[in-house]
Amino acid sequence: MIKIEDIIKILKEKNVSEEKIQEIERSYFLAEEIHDGVTRQSGEPYITHPLNVAMNLINMEIYDPDMISAALLHDTIEDAKVSFNKQDIARIINPEVAELVDGVTKISRMNFTSKKEQNDANTRKIITSLTKDVRIILIKLADRLHNMRTLKYKSPEKQKENALETMQVFVPLALSIGAYRIKGELADLSLQYIQPDEYKRILENRDRLEKIRKPLIMEVKAKLEYILSEENIPNEIIYRVKNISTIYNKLKRGYSMDDMYDLFYLKIIVDTVDNCYRTVRYVHENYRPINGRFRDYIGNQRTNFYQSLHTTVGLHPSVNNSGIYIPSKGVTTLDEVSEYGKIKIRTSDMNKVAAFGISAYRNLDSQERKTKEEIQEEIRKHNQFAIILKEIDEVSAGEDNKFIDLASKLLLTEHIYAYTPEGIQIELPEGSTAVDFICQAYPYLLEKITGVAINGKVMPVNTVLKNNDRIQIQTKGEKDKDQWLQGASTPKAIQKVKYISNRQNA
Repeated sequence: MIKIEDIIKILKEKNVSEEKIQEIERSYFLAEEIHDGVTRQSGEPYITHPLNVAMNLINMEIYDPDMISAALLHDTIEDAKVSFNKQDIARIINPEVAELVDGVTKISRMNFTSKKEQNDANTRKIITSLTKDVRIILIKLADRLHNMRTLKYKSPEKQKENALETMQVFVPLALSIGAYRIKGELADLSLQYIQPDEYKRILENRDRLEKIRKPLIMEVKAKLEYILSEENIPNEIIYRVKNISTIYNKLKRGYSMDDMYDLFYLKIIVDTVDNCYRTVRYVHENYRPINGRFRDYIGNQRTNFYQSLHTTVGLHPSVNNSGIYIPSKGVTTLDEVSEYGKIKIRTSDMNKVAAFGISAYRNLDSQERKTKEEIQEEIRKHNQFAIILKEIDEVSAGEDNKFIDLASKLLLTEHIYAYTPEGIQIELPEGSTAVDFICQAYPYLLEKITGVAINGKVMPVNTVLKNNDRIQIQTKGEKDKDQWLQGASTPKAIQKVKYISNRQNA
């Protein structure tokens, strides 16, 4: 069982000041007093939950003492038997911790006429905290992670209810800040309760395929370790297995597990960006790269701050009769190789951000380390989830049900990436059209644009886009106003298209 001493020991090793250590200890004793005599459905004392939430943050490499204090106190306002509020926490601990605890505290039922109204308002409060203080999201994710790990103690009805909420709200939130490790675990834990039979079937099938494919992939791992060492590139190569939930989503889109090239893959961690590109060169020289399967997310960073190089290669290297490697004879296609696999290449800093999201910027080894204020500004300016969130929040002021409907359609869903002819990446909700793309990529040219070519072919502007589509704008010809109005689906696009249409009709 986790103890407060375990947490304090780690934080002291991370050079947290004595003053902050004392605040964390006060937070713990306050939480212990408020939760005294209360047990979880597992039979454990309730204080074990906030302790686990705090440790989850530490496991996410988050050592912010105010966040640790808030994690320990996150349920105290809701669960206190006597009057206890934000002002009390500000007085006993500090105002910063009080704000964080208030941010994760559910709005009381007494403010609403129905449970749905309360749920909508609380979901809105959680989601919009991304643009106010991302630390609130991180505490909620750490909280939900422990609740999902202990979900077996709840009734079947509650299990499914919590799992659905996690999949619909918390998984997209983790993805929005690039916390892929958290997202993967939450999604897998949820799927176990939402589709238990399917989860078990996929797991058994994945285990079957792993026995067949792992030996070959481990051979590739050993050979690449040797090659990179010979080239004086410090490296760590990790064998990884795709999450069950990700496999489930691909199966729903029509894939077969036997044909998934990235069920099992290698992750190569190197020391510098330069060595990322050197590494992919050596990979391609020794294993045939597959046409159209190389992705550069370092030069073209995702809007959730994810960076990595991705490549897919044939797993059988070219060798001469003496067993010496010879360079690959160019790229090939999936049909030309019997076995192929995915390789991801990134620096250790990129790997931290990929696991725990933008919050990891505070604990990087390089000069990329950022303060919480800089992190929040990065989110407001560049995170596409946060940008669309602000638009939704503005058009649904005071209407929580409208906010949830728009968020479910535009945020809590899969996203695609489309590109300008110059290679600029535009992130859009799945189901977006060329109109939505134009309104985001070229808002200053809206009145001049008459149509689009998608992947070189002239198409209607209300065409629904697919991942990796390339869109070229056209400025000659007549503009079909009906197509533009029908094609706008994001709040920004709807607003801009209506404005221009009304102005042109005036």
